[in-house]
Amino acid sequence: MMKRIKVLVAKPGLDGHDRGAKVVSMALRDAGMEVIYTGLRQSPAEVVKAALQEDVDVIGLSILSGAHMKICERILSLMKDAGISDKPVFVGGIIPEDDAQELKKAGIFQVFGPGTPLKDIVSSIKEIYEAQRTV
Repeated sequence: MMKRIKVLVAKPGLDGHDRGAKVVSMALRDAGMEVIYTGLRQSPAEVVKAALQEDVDVIGLSILSGAHMKICERILSLMKDAGISDKPVFVGGIIPEDDAQELKKAGIFQVFGPGTPLKDIVSSIKEIYEAQRTV
């Protein structure tokens, strides 16, 4: 039996809108993944702690506050310190294309904007997970 992909979905920062994160979480569950949703207003340290405790395969961040650059930078730094920088991180939210490119250069594997088809998010996570398993 194939291991289920375990995904942490987090809402770091002060943003209080989680509808998108919940919709994505449900789509990932419907696709057979195990999803841990941390809830609203998580600090970067809390996100990384949850990823460690839950031993997740992939981390998803939903950021609508405009603080995506600082939050992602901090989370990636804490992940490196914790020895889990090999875990792929994806980000969803309202993120300008220039910022999305910078996030990818910094180590975010994918940035999903509003209106991204859920099937594209699911397939992207499956692809990165499979690619890592074959390395």
